[in-house]
Amino acid sequence: MFQIHCCLLCSTFGKWISTFRSQTRETETHPLGFLPLCLQDMRNLRFALKQEGHSRRDLFELLFRYAFPLSHGSPLFAYLNQEKFPENGWSIYKPVEEFRRQGLPNNKWRITFINKNYELCDTYPTVLAVPFKSTEEDLKRVAAFRSRGRIPVLSWIHRENKAVIVRCSQPLVGMSGKRNKDDERYLDLIREANDTTKLTIYDARPSVNAVANKATGGGYEGDEYQNADLVFLDIQNIHVMRESLKKLKDIVYPTVEESHWLSSLESTHWLEHIKLVLSGAIQVADKVSGGHSVVVHCSDGWDRTAQLTSLAMLMLDSHFRTLRGLQVLIEKEWISFGHKFASRIGHGDKNHTDQDRSPIFVQFIDCVWQMTKQFPTAFEFNENLLLTILDHLYSCRFGTFLYNCESARDQNEVRTKTLSLWSLVNSKMEIYLNPFYTPESGRVLYPVASMRHLELWVTYYIRWNPRIQHQQQSPVEQRYRELLALRDEYLKKLEQLQMSDSSSTSSDLANSSAPNAASSTPPKKYLRTPL
Repeated sequence: MFQIHCCLLCSTFGKWISTFRSQTRETETHPLGFLPLCLQDMRNLRFALKQEGHSRRDLFELLFRYAFPLSHGSPLFAYLNQEKFPENGWSIYKPVEEFRRQGLPNNKWRITFINKNYELCDTYPTVLAVPFKSTEEDLKRVAAFRSRGRIPVLSWIHRENKAVIVRCSQPLVGMSGKRNKDDERYLDLIREANDTTKLTIYDARPSVNAVANKATGGGYEGDEYQNADLVFLDIQNIHVMRESLKKLKDIVYPTVEESHWLSSLESTHWLEHIKLVLSGAIQVADKVSGGHSVVVHCSDGWDRTAQLTSLAMLMLDSHFRTLRGLQVLIEKEWISFGHKFASRIGHGDKNHTDQDRSPIFVQFIDCVWQMTKQFPTAFEFNENLLLTILDHLYSCRFGTFLYNCESARDQNEVRTKTLSLWSLVNSKMEIYLNPFYTPESGRVLYPVASMRHLELWVTYYIRWNPRIQHQQQSPVEQRYRELLALRDEYLKKLEQLQMSDSSSTSSDLANSSAPNAASSTPPKKYLRTPL
């Protein structure tokens, strides 16, 4: 499993390389050589080596080779992993089954396989839900006017009011303000599907960024979309998020400065970004809950768009708040719809300074955690699941988060040559279950997206700090374990009582059939537990 841990070095290993090179001469005369490593999961490690007969360069070269296998012609560790699990996690998400669960197809929406060979859009899945009245030719013409060919397609439909969440990329308006009648008509078909008076288009970007994108051929829906309202959600881009997390890392490791903690945390703007993402998702969920269909996009529709659609669906649909439901949500909105995991995480790639690196998925899981804190009985899964997901986002132990899109995964045979993370999770589900979970099928969750109600996820971001790591478990986690142990104890006692009751009843029946047995002993009484 050595390579699993080396893969954690991918995007920040370069920092260590430069440190190693600058310190090589400096430590020649020291009895110990120290090798500092920065890991992607917020850890900083140091190797201490005796100088006599030990070369730091040997260790450096070994780590470098395993940390960046793609740069050395070696396979990613997920392709070498020989673990066995009783369940095949790749079967957890089946697009057609998920659409059927939502009540599709119907007389307003149809399922199309126009993208079965990834010819319409190479970053979209093969199964798409589109307006019933749209033709295959309509879809092709709309794809030509949307960035990367990522046309507006249905992500989720409300069972009662039939309002939908549709996701896509920006229109290719450009500086000249180009129009596309097919695109305008297509959005009108989406609006008409549930008789929405106005279609609301949520552009995740700040308005100034959307305007600036016109210079590179992008843009946003203008006044020509007469039956639509455009709302900008002011969520910053991947570069801002990357710098924000870097600042957060700096204040949580190696020391946490208590005297200026609040001001230091505020200076990272991390919770401010979490607030804006949650606030945007709340607006989407509220609009759909009120019976109005929405379209959600950012620039290319695979970062902020995935955050907003998946969080809104988590608020609206209790199925996604179950253990398996969350797995389906991640597979559907993130993996299937082409969040660029390879570019954002950089598995096996030595180019640690690549400007495409960004913690967009980490931010999403943080938002989920914020919701579980505000609604402790609404989620079937516990914090341990969220930590496990983020650990294996970086571990390279599974194929779940490899590559940028479904077509790339097919090309690299991920489903046949690697294991799914969900194989691990579903093989020991009991450690990921929330004992306080109370199913509520029709409830919509509206978290409070206020700085006063948001918290830093200490269990994740500061867990490797020596001062925090060895602290006692949180009271909630302790109570979880106590309740689980108590439940198991009661169930065991109940089973023993039932077995005792069964054997005693058989004995009584045997005695009653013997002569004069009925009058020999009085009947026994048994105490039963409330369970």
